[in-house]
Amino acid sequence: MNALPARVEGTPGTVTALRDAVARATRRYLNDRGACEADSLYALMLSEMETGLLTETLKHCEGNQSRAAAVLGINRATLRKKLEALGLLP
Repeated sequence: MNALPARVEGTPGTVTALRDAVARATRRYLNDRGACEADSLYALMLSEMETGLLTETLKHCEGNQSRAAAVLGINRATLRKKLEALGLLP
C-alpha cells in the first residue's frame, strides 16, 4: 500500500492535519465513553466520517452531485448509492 503524500496538490492544509483531526475525535470519543468495551467502533467511525465527508462535499459543490462525485473521485451512481444508504437523499 502506498503512503499518502504529506500535502495534497491544490488543496489547503495537509493530509497529516486531517489524520490528526481524526485522531483527536477518536480520542475524545473514547475518553467520553470511559470503559473500553467490545463495540463496533470501526464501523461507527467510518459511517460518521463518510456522512460528514459526503455532506460537506455536497455543500461545497452547492448540491451538484456530479461535481461532488468528481471531487470525491467516485462515480456519480456510487455517490447516490452512498447517500441513499446513509439516508441523505430527500
